[in-house]
Amino acid sequence: MIDDDTAPPGRQIDAVVSAFNIIETIQELERCGVTELADRLDIPKSTVHIHLQTLQNLGYVVKEDGKYQLGLRFLKLGGRVRHNRSIFQVARSEVDDLSRSTGEVGTIGYEENGQRVLVYRTEPFEGVSDNAPTGEFTEMHWTALGKALLSQRTDEEVKSIVDRYGLPRATENTITDLDELLDELDEIRAQGYSVEDEERVKGVKSIAVPIRDEANRAGNSAISITGPKHRFDEERVQSELLPDLHNAANVIELQYKHY
Repeated sequence: MIDDDTAPPGRQIDAVVSAFNIIETIQELERCGVTELADRLDIPKSTVHIHLQTLQNLGYVVKEDGKYQLGLRFLKLGGRVRHNRSIFQVARSEVDDLSRSTGEVGTIGYEENGQRVLVYRTEPFEGVSDNAPTGEFTEMHWTALGKALLSQRTDEEVKSIVDRYGLPRATENTITDLDELLDELDEIRAQGYSVEDEERVKGVKSIAVPIRDEANRAGNSAISITGPKHRFDEERVQSELLPDLHNAANVIELQYKHY
């Protein structure tokens, strides 16, 4: 939910903030009524109703059996935004190949406003992950993708992101100390990859590498493979998964230069 603590500084229109808080709450609840929304957001039902009627008229909310849910118009917008990201166009086929060759879930991540955005996800038949949906925003320090992205930032930039979002805990393995996070980012920079070891979801492990080019145009993107922890033992990570991941990243970087 949008609030003054995490929103960037500057002037804002309260009605727009309210509308997007309603949209995000509907997304969280999946289907809900006016009273449930009003209680959740602590705003008058009349205000909620006006916003919902406006959003419904615009096609961004639909009403079925007295409950409201988000409309597919958001899919059109999100699909167009993703399509216009050149890194998605370049990396998608390589991540598909990576997923097929390893039998694990392949993903493309992007950094936006200090958070990790899951831009693309491909899952083989036997792939297992945290079932994160495409378009999901999460804290950067929770995931291998996010930490790979943070490793491309300076320590001061990382501190600024932490000041804004904090270091909330997802599991008992989540890093919640800034100095520990900075130490791990130094290690990621040195070794060229990041590891997520049950730091967001128990039983799930992931490795990721950042995507780079000479002009650093792709410096806020990364790719990863994810699966159950028991399939990500150190021997397989070093002998198979990391070489495949680095090879895919190298191909993406070469293609990106000529895109």
